[in-house]
Amino acid sequence: MSWWGKGVGAAAGFALGGPLGAMIGGVIGHQVDKKKDQYDTRQARLSDQQSTTQAAFFTATFAVMGHVAKADGRVSEREIAMARNVMQHMQLNAEQQHVAIELFNRGKSPDFDLDAVLEQFKQVVHRRSSLIQMFLEIQITAALADGMVDGAEQVVLLHICQSLGISQLKFQLLLARMAAVMGMQGSFGGGQQHRGHAGGGWSQAGETPQSRLKQAYAVLELPESATDDEVKRAYRKLMSQNHPDKLVSKGLPEEMIQLATEKTQQIKLAYETIREARA
Repeated sequence: MSWWGKGVGAAAGFALGGPLGAMIGGVIGHQVDKKKDQYDTRQARLSDQQSTTQAAFFTATFAVMGHVAKADGRVSEREIAMARNVMQHMQLNAEQQHVAIELFNRGKSPDFDLDAVLEQFKQVVHRRSSLIQMFLEIQITAALADGMVDGAEQVVLLHICQSLGISQLKFQLLLARMAAVMGMQGSFGGGQQHRGHAGGGWSQAGETPQSRLKQAYAVLELPESATDDEVKRAYRKLMSQNHPDKLVSKGLPEEMIQLATEKTQQIKLAYETIREARA
């Protein structure tokens, strides 16, 4: 069951505490006040770690997204559209969208405490690397909404990576990977796309088979010189790490299953593209 369904997130919000709990509690506002007597928050803290993790992921995702979008001094229309696109892919209801937008706006605030939010997020996810990577990929995709990651956004993203224990090299790999993914059919951040071949595709207008192949290697985080065995191992590893059910069991909000599903589809398509090119 989704953390949201448990009292509009009230129990998980109270269990969170700290800056994340304060944000989700403040945004939900009077709904929490009306429902808080229905929940034993101590029990939520002790017995429902998954819901607490899901609440933390949801809250941090949209608040930090707003902070990254404001890094260059203004939030572009494309960045706002990207945030709404993520919400649509999550199939949030009207109430959930309102909360997500309010979290995004709080992240834009000059007094938003990024370090405190990241510290609590890191503690709650307990170094679950697959969750941390999913979180970073969403932030990078949002930063790429206007076509590039500018200097100010890159500084913030690198700071986020450092705070979460991600190396600069890994960040560069993720940046290249998400830039490639955004050219895929079905990417929640994609632009104007068309089907590249029967049964699906992920090319953008004007792309060549060579550029699509280059994107495929970036998605699998491999050099074009990788052996067939290395390609297969990378594919299997990424598919295992990003299986939607596995991510949800680790604390990914169920509302984000669609994003995780699309990610595995993109990984599979990249693998098939490389195999076809080598056949």
